[in-house]
Amino acid sequence: MVSLAPVEAAPPSKAAPAADAPAALICRNLWKVYGANAEAFLREHPEATTAEIRAAGLFAAVRDATLEIRQGEIFIIMGLSGSGKSTLVRCLSRLVEPTAGAVFYEHQNLLRMTPAELIELRRHKMGMVFQNFALLPHRTVLGNVAFPLEVQGIGKAEREERALEVIELVGLAERAGHYPRELSGGQQQRVGIARSLAAEPALWFLDEPFSALDPLIRHEMQNEFLRLQRMLSKTIVFITHDFDEAIRLGDRIAIMKDGVIIQVGTAEELMLNPASDYVSEFTRHVARAKVLTAGGVCVPVTPGEALGPAVPARSRVADVAQIVMAADAPAAVVDADGAVLGKLEKAAVIDILVGGAR
Repeated sequence: MVSLAPVEAAPPSKAAPAADAPAALICRNLWKVYGANAEAFLREHPEATTAEIRAAGLFAAVRDATLEIRQGEIFIIMGLSGSGKSTLVRCLSRLVEPTAGAVFYEHQNLLRMTPAELIELRRHKMGMVFQNFALLPHRTVLGNVAFPLEVQGIGKAEREERALEVIELVGLAERAGHYPRELSGGQQQRVGIARSLAAEPALWFLDEPFSALDPLIRHEMQNEFLRLQRMLSKTIVFITHDFDEAIRLGDRIAIMKDGVIIQVGTAEELMLNPASDYVSEFTRHVARAKVLTAGGVCVPVTPGEALGPAVPARSRVADVAQIVMAADAPAAVVDADGAVLGKLEKAAVIDILVGGAR
């Protein structure tokens, strides 16, 4: 008999946007090829191989990339150094001009925008944070955060009021009058994030923003990032080379190699159904219990079978392991409405826990 009273489990760190959420940012068949006459070469050889591109004296940093990033989603792009992830993000924001393809935001093709239109878009709807904090050393925290609003032509009183609100949001209200040299690395990173948020961007690009921080501060900044996202629900494109960070922060993950997007999916999808050995390598040393969900590993229920306590399908196996192991019968895996999707058995939990990383 199924117990439909849900058992308390650790809540998810973030609420994923619905799978049918509208696409906020779309790129189609995007290429970035470096070298003389790259555009003409691509027009003549739209399906050129890596060998053919190299033979022409060219280098393809991004190859035929197609993505749809949902509104309110934290979309992770990852890969080894040189995989093309940073170039892709710079093409999506047109900091780098793509060689071919299209990028759509709010039904507008960014590649057809005039320079003036693009400047307005970046000032009012896009935010960017990079590894280098790039704070202005002669300005205080308040001055740095208010700077993008100053560029927009907003009056001093209004921009400083808005800047103070964002500074408080990132927990630096007591440091508003300090200069960058008087701040720790983590605090400087928060100023960079606050400055990016000051213009209230709907679309936020972050290129390995925490990679220069030590592990303790990095974990703290990840917590801060998730807290801000729960409050603000931005559409975020986040680059990292750290799969643990991708798991913790991302709703979906794109893995790149040699300029090509190899696979896109949730962390669980990448772990359970890797498209290649290359994708498997990214998940090989990750604790499976922290990634796999009850819904992802449950099996069908035999008709008439007695089941134990109910566990939410979205719960990580690590969070419900104790519940499953303590029960006299397999746990019932249920959806948000309490409908039984399957069962989670002790043997499966033990295999995931003991197996650890694949």
